[in-house]
Amino acid sequence: MRKTSVIVIGAGPAGLAMSRHLSMRSIDHVLLERGQVANSWRTERWESLRLLTPNWQSRLPGFAYSGPDADGFRTMPETIDFLAGYAESIAAPVETHTKVTSVRAEADGYLVTTDRGSWRSRCVVIASGGCNIASVPGMASALPPGIQSVTPMEYRRPDQLAAGGVLVVGASATGVQLAQEIQASGRQVTLAVGEHVRAPRTYRGRDIKWWMDASGLLDMGLDDIDDVNRVRNVPSMQLVGTPGHERIDLNILQDVGVRIAGRLVGLDAGKAQFSGALANVCKLADLKQNRLLSAIDAWAQANGPEATIAAPERPAPTRVPETPRLTMDLLSEGVRTVLWATGYRPDYSWLDVPVLDRKGRLRHQAGVVDAPGMYVLGLPFLRKRKSTLIDGVGDDARALSDHLANYLAGARAAAA
Repeated sequence: MRKTSVIVIGAGPAGLAMSRHLSMRSIDHVLLERGQVANSWRTERWESLRLLTPNWQSRLPGFAYSGPDADGFRTMPETIDFLAGYAESIAAPVETHTKVTSVRAEADGYLVTTDRGSWRSRCVVIASGGCNIASVPGMASALPPGIQSVTPMEYRRPDQLAAGGVLVVGASATGVQLAQEIQASGRQVTLAVGEHVRAPRTYRGRDIKWWMDASGLLDMGLDDIDDVNRVRNVPSMQLVGTPGHERIDLNILQDVGVRIAGRLVGLDAGKAQFSGALANVCKLADLKQNRLLSAIDAWAQANGPEATIAAPERPAPTRVPETPRLTMDLLSEGVRTVLWATGYRPDYSWLDVPVLDRKGRLRHQAGVVDAPGMYVLGLPFLRKRKSTLIDGVGDDARALSDHLANYLAGARAAAA
């Protein structure tokens, strides 16, 4: 049995950022990682994926990009090297290949059991991320024999898919990127489109993320939001990171041959059933995109760069078929794969502390979990809009390490 003041579960960006802040406070701790540092980036990403944020935006506590392509987008191997380099630079006390199997509350802290022994600690920081399990709707069980069912966590490249058409379900960042890649491989892709967030890669000569960072949109906090649960479930932006800074949206996908349909609402006897609200969904996405761009224009005008940048512009409205299809007989139309780009959810199967709500979500207030000495990092809009970005976990880790240090001080004073 080993002991430490704080156990951090996970050695991705969030866990490493917390480790840095704990070390700066001389708080003893350990990071328990089921694989290697940045394990999910190593094992659960497709081969062509690049970060959606520019290299300059990978800012971690005491560590930042220093290469020649600040506006480029890292590949997965580059991202892994970046995070591994950060772990080495801060001498993070990582126990690799150590899978947590149980966390239980005790009178003076927590008992954390792993496949390599047990630990006791006063505090636990859950930094295992929000994308541990692919969210696949129950209707997937109704797929007929002969149709492959794949999630983005399993997908690596087009040639692993069965020959034939592909139905991609979900039109957020993952769905549109994979639809484009698979269509380019010669397979006919149909994209089922639900709620999505449309945005240009570049606007008025600068990356959209530059505008969101400079204008403070990414620093929006919980006090700036009326409906926190709503914003925590907003889909990811339709963006792709490429050397040419290309844009991606439904118009561009249709230009290369991808067929679009409404949200997938059912599967019955081998037939896919789509919502008839495609036009309304796309109009809403266009409206929200233009509101974002208008907010950027207003900020630019009020803060100086207006005269030195390109003029305002608006992307063309999303095109939709005059008569969107409502059904599709998958086998007769040659579909042999359904790829479920329908989001992810965290895995708390190892957490034996009563801190989950009826939907299996952690009960927390800005990362302070509803259990003494327990914290969480890396979830959507944990404290700010940028909480799930590499660039955002540092601010959250600093704030939570403040709370954690005060908690430890109080616990020690009470025990004295």
